[in-house]
Amino acid sequence: MNLQIKGRNITVSEALRSYVDEKLLKLGKHLNSASTMEVELFCEKNPSISDNQVAEATIFTKGPVIRAKGASTDMYASIDLVADKLSRQVKKYRSKLVSHNSHVRGSLPPEQGELPEVEAEVEPEQPGIVKTKSFTVKPMSAEEAALQLEMIGHDFFVFRNSESNDTNVIYRRRDGNYGLIEPK
Repeated sequence: MNLQIKGRNITVSEALRSYVDEKLLKLGKHLNSASTMEVELFCEKNPSISDNQVAEATIFTKGPVIRAKGASTDMYASIDLVADKLSRQVKKYRSKLVSHNSHVRGSLPPEQGELPEVEAEVEPEQPGIVKTKSFTVKPMSAEEAALQLEMIGHDFFVFRNSESNDTNVIYRRRDGNYGLIEPK
């Protein structure tokens, strides 16, 4: 596994670098050797944030992107938090990958194709857009998108369907299943 370590608002010492290597390179045995891990260590400058030593790690695999963030008053403790979170996520990814490959590939069950009911409400003051995210949309199957959704821990995931080449959205339903939104 390829490991890249960078610092923002701090200098990454050799001791920090070796600690990150020690804690995070263990995850490589569970992943493909072509996987890449980016670790960013930084210090929040805002004095109102008590846990200002932050470690963020992103693992780029052939399938999902796995991310974790840990913050504490000590950078080594933050790295420990990230290592624990990533370890759990990688094990979850591996177990889902094994169970996913043991099933016969097919289409989603009928209840997953249902669209959620949306009610339009007009409020006097509409909230504004406070954050914009950009990301690369890779073609994948709906099953792979569901796995990616689980790995990032969000409620929905936007992806390009490899079968139709359309942009689709997969979301987690309240009953624990998934829903798929496809354009017409």
